[in-house]
Amino acid sequence: MLPLLLASSSVYRRELLARLRLPFICSSPDIDESHSPGESAVDLVKRLAEEKARALAASHAAHLIIGSDQVAVLGDRIIGKPHTFEKAREQLLAASDASVTFLTGLAVLNSKTGHCQVDCVPFTVHMRELDNARIERYLRAEQPYDCAGSFKAEGLGVSLFQSTDGPDATSLVGLPLIRLVDMLLAEGVEIP
Repeated sequence: MLPLLLASSSVYRRELLARLRLPFICSSPDIDESHSPGESAVDLVKRLAEEKARALAASHAAHLIIGSDQVAVLGDRIIGKPHTFEKAREQLLAASDASVTFLTGLAVLNSKTGHCQVDCVPFTVHMRELDNARIERYLRAEQPYDCAGSFKAEGLGVSLFQSTDGPDATSLVGLPLIRLVDMLLAEGVEIP
């Protein structure tokens, strides 16, 4: 089996990949994550996931390189990481009693053969009706400023959900393990 490389500095993605009990290393790719004019959210995350994997191919020959990228979509608008309390409050107010779809791009690049598998896994969260007081309590308790959509599904953020829809709940956290296992199996990785 080729060694696995996670092209990410995300603690969340690292914790998810560790669930598969496969040895891996991490390296953070340096790419421009700008949205191209006219590019759909699906095309954006697929492109960025592949670019992250390809950015490390030259320095990691003969590896299976895993790239991933995620955006949250509310209506027709991409919402990113809020970084501040005020922006997180605005995002959660806008998401109140609405649905937020998380699109997670996933790429597995075999840097030995050049073969690259790329996909996008959607996951939708239907939010409860949220008022200012509840949002402020949540933000002060969890401080999810590095999370697209302004909540941590793996933490207290689940209390803001009415329901969820999607093929793989791990995609909500940023690395769709079910689809990743399919891709790794296609590359000859034995799991478990």
